[in-house]
Amino acid sequence: MTRPLRLAINGYGRIGRCVLRALHESPHRDAFEVVAINEPAADLPTIAYLTQFDSTHGAFRGKIDHEGDNLIVDGRPIAVIHASDPLQAGWERFDADLLLECSGRFGSRDQLQLFLQAGFKRVLVSQPGNSARDVDYTVVYGINDSGLTGSERIVSNASCTTNAVVPVLDALHGAFGIRHAFLTTLHSVMNDQPLIDGYHHADLRRTRSALQSLIPVETGLAQGVERLLPQLAGKVQAKAVRVPILNVSAIDLMVQLGRDVQVDELNAALRGLSEKLPGVIAYSHHPHASIDFNHDPHSAIIDGSQTRTNGDGFANLFIWFDNEWGFANRMLDVACTWSRRFTDEARADIAGV
Repeated sequence: MTRPLRLAINGYGRIGRCVLRALHESPHRDAFEVVAINEPAADLPTIAYLTQFDSTHGAFRGKIDHEGDNLIVDGRPIAVIHASDPLQAGWERFDADLLLECSGRFGSRDQLQLFLQAGFKRVLVSQPGNSARDVDYTVVYGINDSGLTGSERIVSNASCTTNAVVPVLDALHGAFGIRHAFLTTLHSVMNDQPLIDGYHHADLRRTRSALQSLIPVETGLAQGVERLLPQLAGKVQAKAVRVPILNVSAIDLMVQLGRDVQVDELNAALRGLSEKLPGVIAYSHHPHASIDFNHDPHSAIIDGSQTRTNGDGFANLFIWFDNEWGFANRMLDVACTWSRRFTDEARADIAGV
C-alpha cells in the first residue's frame, strides 16, 4: 500500500486552518498526512483553540487536543513550530513531500526559493505569486490541472477569485466568444483591514473600519485571468470592493459576447459548465443570499436567476463563492493531482525511464 503523501503547512491563518479542516472532511483524507505546521504568530494552545472553534465554519468535526509541541487531531500528532525564517525552521526533521505555503507572505521567486533551500522538493502556494515568472505553473483546477507534469517545483493555486471566474470566462469564450469583460468582485472582509480606523496600511482606504463601509481595494484579478486565459489578453478589466460580511464573496461579471445571446441560451451553457465540472462549478436558480454558500466547497456557484442580456452581445452574470472554503478545497485537489504526477515522475526516475 502506498503511504500517504506527507504535507507541511506554512502559515496557519484563515487558509491554513481551512486546508486542515477541509482535508478532515475531504475524500482525499486518507491520501495525505499533515506532519508539521509552522505558525510564528500564535502559541500552541491558541492554535488548538482556533482549530477546534471557528466563527465562520463552526466547531471542528472531530477531536482536537495538544500535547508537548504537537497539535493532536483525532489522535494523530502534528508537529507545531514557530519560525519566521524558512531556513531556520528545521523542516528537514519532518520528511515532508509537499509544503502548502498558506501565509501569503512569500510572493517572489527569491522568497519562495527559500523553502526549496530548506529541503522541500515542491511548494504549493495559496496565492498567485508576484508574477507568472515567480512560479513554475499556475493552476485553476478544472481548467489546466492536466498540464501539471510533476517536474514543477513551485506551483501557484492562483486566487479564490481567479478560481471562481476563469472557468466561467473560458466556457463563455468557447461558446460565444468574448469581446470585452469587466469584473467587479464583492469580497468579504479580510484580516488586512482594521475593525476601527487605524494607521496600519499604505492604501488609505484600508485604514478605514471594515465593519462600517464598502471599501474599494486594488485587485490583480485581470492579470490573473490573462495569465490563465491568454486568449483574453487586453480584453479584461477588474475592480474589487470589500464588503462588511465575514465570509462568502461574489463576482458581478459584465461581458460583451461575440454575438447576441438570450438568457435561456446563456444559462443553458452555464448549466452545461456545472455538469462538465461537478464539484468545482455549480449552478442554481434559487433566490439566494450570500450566507447560503458559507462552507460551500465549489470554486463558484453561478446564480442563473441573476443572468441578464441587453442586445449587442451584452450580458451580466452573478457568481457566488466561499472565498475560504472553496479555495482550500481546490488546494487539496491540486495537491492530489500534482502528487500523482510527481510520484509517477519519481517512479520513472527509479526505473531509468
